[in-house]
Amino acid sequence: MEKSRGYSLLRNPGKNKGAAFSMEERREFGLEGLLPDSVETIETQMMRVHKQLNNFEKPINKYIYLMNLYDTNETLFFRAVASKPSVYLPLVYTPTVGEACQAFGHIARRPRGLYISINQKDRIKEILRNWFTTDVRFAVVTDGQRILGLGDLGVFGIGIPIGKLALYTSCAGVPPKHTLPIVLDVGTNNEDFLKDPLYPGIKQKRVTGKEYDDFIEAFVDAINEVFPKICIQWEDFAGVNAIRILDQYRYKISTFNDDIQGTAAIATAGFIAISRLMKKKFREQRFLFLGAGAAAFGIANMLVQKFKKDGLSEEEALGQIWMFDVNGLLVKSRTDLAGHQKAFAHESEACDDFAEAVLRIKPTAILGVSTVGGAFNQQVIENMSLVNDQPIIFPYSNPTSHSECTAEDAYKWSKGKAIFASGSPFASVTYEGKTFTPGQGNNVFIFPAMGLAIFATQAKRITDEMLIVAAEAVAEQISDEDFQKGLIYPHVDNIAQVSLNVAEKIAEEIFNSGLADVDRPEDIRAFIKSKMYEPDYK
Repeated sequence: MEKSRGYSLLRNPGKNKGAAFSMEERREFGLEGLLPDSVETIETQMMRVHKQLNNFEKPINKYIYLMNLYDTNETLFFRAVASKPSVYLPLVYTPTVGEACQAFGHIARRPRGLYISINQKDRIKEILRNWFTTDVRFAVVTDGQRILGLGDLGVFGIGIPIGKLALYTSCAGVPPKHTLPIVLDVGTNNEDFLKDPLYPGIKQKRVTGKEYDDFIEAFVDAINEVFPKICIQWEDFAGVNAIRILDQYRYKISTFNDDIQGTAAIATAGFIAISRLMKKKFREQRFLFLGAGAAAFGIANMLVQKFKKDGLSEEEALGQIWMFDVNGLLVKSRTDLAGHQKAFAHESEACDDFAEAVLRIKPTAILGVSTVGGAFNQQVIENMSLVNDQPIIFPYSNPTSHSECTAEDAYKWSKGKAIFASGSPFASVTYEGKTFTPGQGNNVFIFPAMGLAIFATQAKRITDEMLIVAAEAVAEQISDEDFQKGLIYPHVDNIAQVSLNVAEKIAEEIFNSGLADVDRPEDIRAFIKSKMYEPDYK
């Protein structure tokens, strides 16, 4: 295949260097006259990116600028994001990506990823082969039904796979040429989109039931045939579908669901870190969930696995976990429970008041996965403070507007006693002269490292043991000094080092379990580093 030259080279985001092309390269590739005379360094280009970004006030406009950079100069985009993750990650992913998805049809500049509709069910392999590379290792796939806490966004949900895969690369060095964002279009139940002339997806109600399951099966079969080394990450599927799809394929192919398993791993990492830093055994923790859907189910299942690893029986482990949904506490007398909820229902009286349930259950930690903003009200936090010296408050719902409470409220209502972590970022809080740095239980500490380990080892499957190892590896990286500041997770600006450390531990587990498809190296860490993408001009 002939190499790109001239104008087409400047339009190839994977090859473009802009004004950083040397004079020799300009002559060789027909670029003379297409660029200003001065040859720039990537550092100079970075200065321009930072300056231009600061010209925008609204995060959504910064997102649009960065996505345009992504479409123009991939190397510079990843160099920028990796340079200051605490600044860039909230712009290319949560919380800004939620607003971007809602307006995707109005802000889209250049198509990125694949759009596969149910009307193309019999042509999926042909469509997959339209992608520019034959060696795709990761596909982040959504059907757009439950985007963050925003609901059904249909094909506009493509913004989530795009953002997730950008984090695979910028946070853990997974080479971008091996990644593929995909949206599966089965329609939408969003009435506004069905009436919007700028909505580009199928304008019909969502397909469900057997027709939907057959489409998913056809997709899984096709993508594994076209890309034999593929790992599928399912993203933002509605709860029941998410659980069913994961259960259907997790033991057959390399796949995981970040909303269920990634969220579970990072939550578990927080509890492991808290237990260690409080000089308390993990097995002594007691959990009460607000919300009993897919995210709650995923976290609870991983907590059960961790309890069992630490010596509890399954019955004892289940006894440490309680759930509360829209109809109240999950108790055995209820007749409306879904199959995955029944294991977490207990012999107890019914209760439809969450604050009262806190007094009754006496949990050491409450987790919010309800997407109900403000659900952890003052009475809930005060009750947690009554039954705990240091109540653990985890409002995990995204985006910020759906968080069950703010960091400020948690610290104020607990009189500074709360150990706090959330799904969305919150600024530092000063209470009675002490400054607290709220933790963010961000899956970004899990899935990019998992991706790097899978990419390096070509793992055949993803197991619960790998995810628990990942959680333990994240927790190991919190010091007593961090904990005194309120931190229970690493600082996001250290994400590259954290990801390497976590990927090394996951890879070791993959080799130990016999699931690697490459030979075990003498030095796993060096092997992992050799596979990482560096955002530098070659």
